[in-house]
Amino acid sequence: MSVVRPTRDQFAVIRPMPTRWADNDVYGHVNNAAYYGFFDTAVNTWLIERGLLDTASSDAIGLVIETGCRYHAALAFPETIEVAMRVETLGNSSVRYALALFSDGQDQAAADGWFVHVYVDRQTRRPVPIPAPVRAALESLIVA
Repeated sequence: MSVVRPTRDQFAVIRPMPTRWADNDVYGHVNNAAYYGFFDTAVNTWLIERGLLDTASSDAIGLVIETGCRYHAALAFPETIEVAMRVETLGNSSVRYALALFSDGQDQAAADGWFVHVYVDRQTRRPVPIPAPVRAALESLIVA
């Protein structure tokens, strides 16, 4: 089965992120579980930097309900990787992000995956519509 590796031009935002000593496993490369941490950090940092998420007080919060990852090439510490993201699907209360991890300067992704947030009321944990300011910002991440 041949899988096409995503390229940088398929994403709206790319941000650098350093790997950490603890990310490597005994085989000398970043452990698969760390990839999900890179995805989570990229999405939530983007939201926080834009004032769209206050982890202590936002009424509506995005809970992760699904993630997935395909691995194409090894990443390792010490390396600054680049995390790319775009919005694939924007629903009433959910958003599906497409993400990719690139070795510095490489055009093809070392890994790619997805991450789904469902927006819920902080107290009741029941789904709510994505808040208008968040929706407007997420629309800017849609790549045609």
